[in-house]
Amino acid sequence: MLILLPPSEGKTAPVSGWPLDLESLGLGTLNPTRERILSSLIAVSSGNAKRAMDRLGLGKTQADALPRNANLRNEPTARADSVYSGVLYAALDLASLDDISRKTADESVGVASALFGLVRPGDFIPAYRLSGDVMLPRLGSVAGIWRKKLGPVLAELVGDSLLIDLRSGMYVNLYRPAGELADRTATIRVLHEHNGTRKVVSHFNKATKGHIVRALLQTGANPATVDDLETALRDLGWTVERQGNRLDVIVSEV
Repeated sequence: MLILLPPSEGKTAPVSGWPLDLESLGLGTLNPTRERILSSLIAVSSGNAKRAMDRLGLGKTQADALPRNANLRNEPTARADSVYSGVLYAALDLASLDDISRKTADESVGVASALFGLVRPGDFIPAYRLSGDVMLPRLGSVAGIWRKKLGPVLAELVGDSLLIDLRSGMYVNLYRPAGELADRTATIRVLHEHNGTRKVVSHFNKATKGHIVRALLQTGANPATVDDLETALRDLGWTVERQGNRLDVIVSEV
């Protein structure tokens, strides 16, 4: 299986570590595209601050992201699973897994990235700020750039197994599984049930997805089909309702 996660918009900046080396990242076929986007992001972030913040969709309290973006080639790096932060990654807490589960995560988890396309938890990256809906000068939309590149990579990674796509809408736009890959793609929607009413709540959605991935890794589950994933989630105690390839997980608390 391949579990595909969204990145976190906020990131924990490493305080020490080697500078970014694209050649050290997995999925090296993505490096030419990574280099194009990296160069453009550095150029944008090194220019007029107001224009850069507007283009990158940054608020006044996020201005400190610009100098870090401008210096991305020299910024210290750390494992991606320690750079990405937020509710989902706090619930997932890969660093606290035992060695076997951590190794499984390194092999079966991928994180969608507007800058890098796709990274593994063990890839060393710097903290950066680039959302999936940004338009870069001369390159166009980040999503449009990756849409042409990620399909073959994901198809090869998944092979005949299952893609568990947990990305948010913005990062689904980087590439939507099609054809045979779509048939072997499961999505999960988390619905918070309270007083008989169900709705999607961001906190419950992110935290529950983090807990689900952690449980799959800890138990060594390796579902090969959507049916297998549905069974695995029920066995782990989740309330699951299915609509096609989408599994709705119903929760009342995190």
